[in-house]
Amino acid sequence: MSTVRLLALGAVRRRGLAHGYQVRADLESWGAHEWSSATSGSVYHALKAMTREGLLVVHETSPSEAGGPPRMEYELTGEGEQAYFTLLRSALTNRDPKLDLLAAAVGLIDDLPRAEAIDLLRQRARIMDEWRASITAHLPPDTDLGTWGPVGEVIGLWQHTANSRAEWTHRLLKRLQDGDFRMADD
Repeated sequence: MSTVRLLALGAVRRRGLAHGYQVRADLESWGAHEWSSATSGSVYHALKAMTREGLLVVHETSPSEAGGPPRMEYELTGEGEQAYFTLLRSALTNRDPKLDLLAAAVGLIDDLPRAEAIDLLRQRARIMDEWRASITAHLPPDTDLGTWGPVGEVIGLWQHTANSRAEWTHRLLKRLQDGDFRMADD
């Protein structure tokens, strides 16, 4: 699953019609160039690849003022819309997506109806809670990981990661339940 694909599809969807520069500028305004692999080249490559795959349709518009080829505007196809929401839903419920993919999905979560976003985050919360419990389920009661040397530190790292991801998911879920954010059906 590609973060750049999710971001580019989301940017095009939000604009309706967008040329590559607008998509890139939107992603930069979201700070995506700082927390994801969305570089200028990767955005243009993703737009062209998704056009070949039928996720986007391209429209030639006015000629370039600099004398280059005409500007190309992209628009989501029905298949592109479906792919976008599949990527978004998967990133929100996956136990261990890459952090930039999860960040992209959270940044675009308001494209979903509130009830669906809450349901997806409930699924994620359940998965996080199960993951957190599974890390220490095999350990004897009252285990002191400090006596396990480096292996204890590895288990501690996984516990910390699971705890922080579970807590973050529960906090975001509560915000949505409390009515925070303007969602697609608000």
